Amino acid sequence: MKYIPQKIESKWQKFWQEEKLFQAKNFDKKPKKYFLVEFPYPSGDGLHVGHIRSYAALDILSRQKRMQGFNVLYPIGWDAFGLPTENYALKTGIHPTDVTKKNIKVFKKQLQLLGLSFDWSREINTTDPAYYQWTQWIFLKFFEKGLAYQSEMPINWCPSCKIGLANEEVIDGQCERCGAQTERRKIKQWMLKITEYADRLIEDLEQVDYLEKIKIQQKNWIGRSEGTEIIFKIKNSNLEVKVFTTRVDTIFGVTALVVAPEHEIIKNLEASIENIEEVKKYVETARKKSELERTDLAKEKTGVELKGIKVINPLSNEEISVWVGDYVIASYGGGAVMMVPAHDQRDFEFAKKYNLLIKQVISKTQNSKLKTQNQNSDLKTLEKVFIEDGTLVNSGQFSGLGSAEARQKINQWLENKNLGKKVIQYKLRDWIFSRQHYWGEPMPIIHCQKCGVVAVSEKDLPVKLPYVEKYEPSGTGQSPLAKINKWVNVKCPKCGGKAKRETDTMPNWAGSNWYYLAYLLGNKNLKIKNKKLAWDKEKIKYWMPVDWYNGGMEHTTLHLLYSRFVYKFLYDLGIVSQPEPYQKRTAHGMILAEDGQKMSKSRGNVINPDAIVKKYGADSLRLYEMFMGPFDQAINWNIQGLIGCFRFLNRVWELQNKLKTQNSNVKIKTKNFLFGTDQSRGEKIERLLNKTIKKISDDLEEMKFNTAVAALMILVNEMEKEKNISRDIFEKFLIIFSPFAPHFAEELWQKLGHQKSIFLARWPEVDKKYLIEDKINFVVQINGRVREIIKIKNDLSEEEIKKLVLNSEKIKKYFVGKKIKKIIFVSNKLINFVLN
Repeated sequence: MKYIPQKIESKWQKFWQEEKLFQAKNFDKKPKKYFLVEFPYPSGDGLHVGHIRSYAALDILSRQKRMQGFNVLYPIGWDAFGLPTENYALKTGIHPTDVTKKNIKVFKKQLQLLGLSFDWSREINTTDPAYYQWTQWIFLKFFEKGLAYQSEMPINWCPSCKIGLANEEVIDGQCERCGAQTERRKIKQWMLKITEYADRLIEDLEQVDYLEKIKIQQKNWIGRSEGTEIIFKIKNSNLEVKVFTTRVDTIFGVTALVVAPEHEIIKNLEASIENIEEVKKYVETARKKSELERTDLAKEKTGVELKGIKVINPLSNEEISVWVGDYVIASYGGGAVMMVPAHDQRDFEFAKKYNLLIKQVISKTQNSKLKTQNQNSDLKTLEKVFIEDGTLVNSGQFSGLGSAEARQKINQWLENKNLGKKVIQYKLRDWIFSRQHYWGEPMPIIHCQKCGVVAVSEKDLPVKLPYVEKYEPSGTGQSPLAKINKWVNVKCPKCGGKAKRETDTMPNWAGSNWYYLAYLLGNKNLKIKNKKLAWDKEKIKYWMPVDWYNGGMEHTTLHLLYSRFVYKFLYDLGIVSQPEPYQKRTAHGMILAEDGQKMSKSRGNVINPDAIVKKYGADSLRLYEMFMGPFDQAINWNIQGLIGCFRFLNRVWELQNKLKTQNSNVKIKTKNFLFGTDQSRGEKIERLLNKTIKKISDDLEEMKFNTAVAALMILVNEMEKEKNISRDIFEKFLIIFSPFAPHFAEELWQKLGHQKSIFLARWPEVDKKYLIEDKINFVVQINGRVREIIKIKNDLSEEEIKKLVLNSEKIKKYFVGKKIKKIIFVSNKLINFVLN
């Protein structure tokens, strides 16, 4: 019988489902393992081969751990709210509800065709009211604790679609939906106070096993900085500008201030700005850029001087020009930065571009007696800034101090004069939690003219998203829900008077920040209304934290940060018992098209897995995605590599023809003990099998899936050379191969006469005696110089090796006319003869 994947894969998928083989048990006596992948957004395009890389990798780990005796939870669900579905619905005229149902059906079928060992009994859907009532419940708790509030915030606004957009919905300054140029506009938004958790989000990274680059991303996004807030008073005015800096020791080198386009100084001093039309034009251009564009470190910094406006340096009393620059953000550091061109690379480039003065106030020379140094105001001669700590020069009474001491004393001086204070700033800003879209979770909030903002009672959850025929943007900046009077107009829960529902919906991040907990609770608990039983603390305590979470590198910043924040909040409520949700977080590299470009529908280079499975089988695809390259790196798709994996499976299939019922290995007598005992072929395969078992176990823990597959291929190459293969060796091989090609291995396992699934077998233990090399390379030295490297049997004694060396024709010549003064012997490594 030939290997025909189409004949075996559906059979085993049905068998696994009927046997409920991969359902995890709550409170099992076995040790638990919780593996998690980012649940997919069910878009209209279906799965692509990039999704499969992560799913197959953790499926391999899940299957292996089950065979090693663990109670494994590997769940799946659907992150189905959000803008992509709404866009598709608007384009096609199919309602988002219907689109979502259709897409989930397609995705589910694709995942099942891949033979992934998900626990389908725990399947979740963020658009199910039974699910999102708890998303709303979490929001109510944020509101109850004062961590959810409304505020006027600048957002990305699409003038064509007439809606607000999240940063991720703006690409190169254009609306993802229609391609129109976006602008910045202030709109009242719901916010979550993630900044309250900033320090904990940094500190608790020490408790988890994340890739170092992921930890760095988290810390950089939070951006905790200790520094000084300095007051620069505006000349001839009662107004002032507050500036945050981490380098107050450079304050004597400030030659300009740069404020954000949104800074209130521009509006307040409009009458005094001599070039106000030029400034307004610059500000208007900045409004059309997204925040990501403005803060791009690679982009050239631009600005316009506010002519006629000067501020006073509080220490030097010098008059300093003021500029507006779009790279400065209003919500960070007071929306203003001080420019010190001699000691900051960005400021240096800005100063050279606009011909600003450059004043050196920190010297590399570590000399406390140093007070002054020639100030360099010649832009042509100063080509490199000095950004490190050093000794202050040209800094008045603080000259000669080291940077660290100067920061302390300058801070004290500013505090005494009420012109500054030490503060901690964060780049992290509170999370904008509002969306003016239809397809999202409704906010459980009611607005009453008498009572103000009132929370919906828990007993009235969920606040269901109404089914409406027209869900186009309202054009008013409000959600389309605002047009549904019957739904909007309600009675106030407090006073019973007339009130209106909040019409903003939640972002697509909302449901994905606690889904790993929903898997533990099960649909039965999720559907319970008005009872805290849904948060089953015993189940949560048993399963959490997630042992291994893998996803795309693009989600290791915001999604990871937001979900950690929500989890910590639930920890404070006493719902969960650990401060961190994920013990281990890894990321896989992207699969690129064959030409090295990112796969996209517009380029026409997306690889659909369905056609591949139909022609080559799911196991070929799974095996190839693990073998194609290092798991954490981007790699080009190559159809020839896939075909190679299909051919490899055919070769393995043929190995069953080499099976024998009993061992008939004949020992070959020793030829020469210098080269050790020649092993029987069977013993050689046994040794290689045990090394392969160990390598695969080690490689899987380190995400080295490609080298694990390579080790399996090496073992198969050696088995192909055999006339016969023992049943024991072949069965052990099938077990370690089964996580990579589960349908394939299950079929051959059955052919061997097994009634139960291969995935109920035990992962083979390594026989350590086979890890010890029978033959080793041994170094022979004469007076410390290497004269020969010989291959000998392991663990020969000093006398045996001495006898071998002295009888060797190659080495005898070194002893002619010499006497052995001393012998240095290191077992299994070297022998050194010291001759006189």
